[in-house]
Amino acid sequence: MSASPSTVCLSFDFDALSVWLEYGDNVSPNMLQRGEFGARVGVPRVLKLLKEHKLSATFFVPGHTADSFPEVTRTIVDAGHEVAHHTYAHIEPIGLTLDEERRDLERGLEALARFGVRPTGFRTGGQSSHTLALLEEYGFLYDSSFKGDDFHPYHPRIGDVVSRQQSLIKGRESKLWELPTQYEFDDWVHFNFNFSPYRNGTSAPSKVYEIWTTHARWMHEHEENGVLTVLMHPQVIGRAHGMDLLERFVQYCQSLNFQFRRMTDVASTLGA
Repeated sequence: MSASPSTVCLSFDFDALSVWLEYGDNVSPNMLQRGEFGARVGVPRVLKLLKEHKLSATFFVPGHTADSFPEVTRTIVDAGHEVAHHTYAHIEPIGLTLDEERRDLERGLEALARFGVRPTGFRTGGQSSHTLALLEEYGFLYDSSFKGDDFHPYHPRIGDVVSRQQSLIKGRESKLWELPTQYEFDDWVHFNFNFSPYRNGTSAPSKVYEIWTTHARWMHEHEENGVLTVLMHPQVIGRAHGMDLLERFVQYCQSLNFQFRRMTDVASTLGA
């Protein structure tokens, strides 16, 4: 058994409408209503569960969400949960110039500042070659976008050179801590159905519960100071089957005496 306590970070990407805007002209009112479900129904359900179990969590909130649903965003802040940066409108920086990415980062910061929040964490789906250096420049403590580990924070590198013509040339380690995620621990992968583009998204909660608890148990038994980051979305996990799964997973981790911590609190104790 692990000699050190294991940690679970419950994180929620409160994307609301913004996640659907990437479909451009193909976005439909139906898609947007699914995003609004996250604000109207999903977040209150998640906050209620967290309060009942006396747990603190991390919410990655795009500026677009904060501006569109200020009352809901305020309930998250007032409940004492961490609010982290998730771009302004769920934009993947990989397609932006440096100036465009800087402006998007600043716009997101301005939106969260209206709630008295200065985020220390950042998450996005597709980083550019500029992203980590920008996060350093703006004083972020951690990122949670990569998958270079499963149970241990690490420092992602900046400036790697990768090609078929030569072996890896490593860049420098960033000052940021990476709190890695896993696709297996992303509720969107398991439960988000879509017609076009087609996504199945009809996993049984029992299947996902088996995957999640197996990872948690293995970390507990084999990894010193393991940290498991669960990535969820209020518009997905907030459905009945998702809430049942989340509560059962929380209870399983509690049975193993796991710590539940905000991601900023984990990163701030890691040192240099």
